[in-house]
Amino acid sequence: MAEKKSFALRVSAEMLKEIEEWANDEFRSINGQIEYLLNKAINERKKSTKKGKEAK
Repeated sequence: MAEKKSFALRVSAEMLKEIEEWANDEFRSINGQIEYLLNKAINERKKSTKKGKEAK
């Protein structure tokens, strides 16, 4: 398993509330939800970057 590093993340109270509700809906912790969303965004970026390179 990859080593995890911690860092401070500042978000508005409203955003944190939305993330908390979303995490509860999907049975995740807030931290788990943020990590899930970041991984999803990274994977989507990799896919779009790969498609862009193939189109050239």
